Amino acid sequence: MKVLILYAHPEPTSFCGALKDVAVEAIRTAGHEVEISDLYAEGFNPVAGRHDFTTTADAKRFHYQTEQGYAAKEGGFSAELQREQARFAAADLVILIFPLWWSGVPAIVKGWFDRVLALGFAYVDGARFTTGFFPNKSGLLAVTTGGTAERFSETGVYGPIEGILAPVQKYVFGYLGMKAEPPFVAYAAPRVDDAGRKAYLATWRERVTAALTP
Repeated sequence: MKVLILYAHPEPTSFCGALKDVAVEAIRTAGHEVEISDLYAEGFNPVAGRHDFTTTADAKRFHYQTEQGYAAKEGGFSAELQREQARFAAADLVILIFPLWWSGVPAIVKGWFDRVLALGFAYVDGARFTTGFFPNKSGLLAVTTGGTAERFSETGVYGPIEGILAPVQKYVFGYLGMKAEPPFVAYAAPRVDDAGRKAYLATWRERVTAALTP
């Protein structure tokens, strides 16, 4: 199995960094291949624009999806996008690791979705959800939060975590036809003690290992 880890944290010693390291070790120990897109370390640009393309569908008016569709047909994506699309296309399992910021993914992750999962490459009209391009891929989230599990409950101030993660679980993984694994959430990661962090990492290792089993 080939695994892509899409990792988004600016600090290598963060708990997200620890989750990434544990995932890599678990994958390699199980005898599988892993590739890492370290978005901050690689300087991924989250801003979409004409720089995404080496081709031009309409030089007078820039319409992003039109340019994406044209680039998909003509091989006109930039080198950065070609690299990320190749990584995604090769993966059987995509693991996305990020901190929850303002109840969503960091901007660099949203930019990756916008730019890499392009029209013509990741979807077209009539190929979404149950008819999506990637029914043989799975997606697994690992998320760290500042808030406690209670705050993300039915009665908590933020509401259930499932609703907050739906933009990725349903509208990225599901939209592309992928199987969305139940997310792993390390609640209140900055607040737990060393024992709590070790427990999180042990559980995460088990989740990654389980996801590697067809």
